[in-house]
Amino acid sequence: MFKEFIKYTEVSDARIISTFSSSKKNLPEAEFLFSHVLNAQHIWTCRIKGTLPFYQRFQIHTKQSFQSLHTENIENLYALLDTDLERIVKYSNTEGGYFESKISDILFHLVNHSTYHRAQIAMNFRLNGIQPPVTDFITLKRENLL
Repeated sequence: MFKEFIKYTEVSDARIISTFSSSKKNLPEAEFLFSHVLNAQHIWTCRIKGTLPFYQRFQIHTKQSFQSLHTENIENLYALLDTDLERIVKYSNTEGGYFESKISDILFHLVNHSTYHRAQIAMNFRLNGIQPPVTDFITLKRENLL
């Protein structure tokens, strides 16, 4: 199931990146939100792997860097599927709080978090006269993309 969730994130994020790439408009709020999505994916995979992240939670990236960050994140997420998903990960959040979570719970959170912010990005696209891409799970499933 997690492989399909990661595929959902991969396809949905790719559609968002494609929309950014084809737009000539300046969309700072949407770019901020999508940067946050990519940063969060990176940070969570680093926590699971026990490495320090390169990016901070609200670090802003250019539209031109979205694809390479996305590709790296997705590769790292798929690689995590080869680990024990019930393993407990100990980590500190950005405010210094200490937590322990199962990898499976972290992966579910990561997918859900990305979906939440893609919806905000879609609204921002609409407000700026840009048709947002379809990223509904069931639609992608029906289109045999998952």
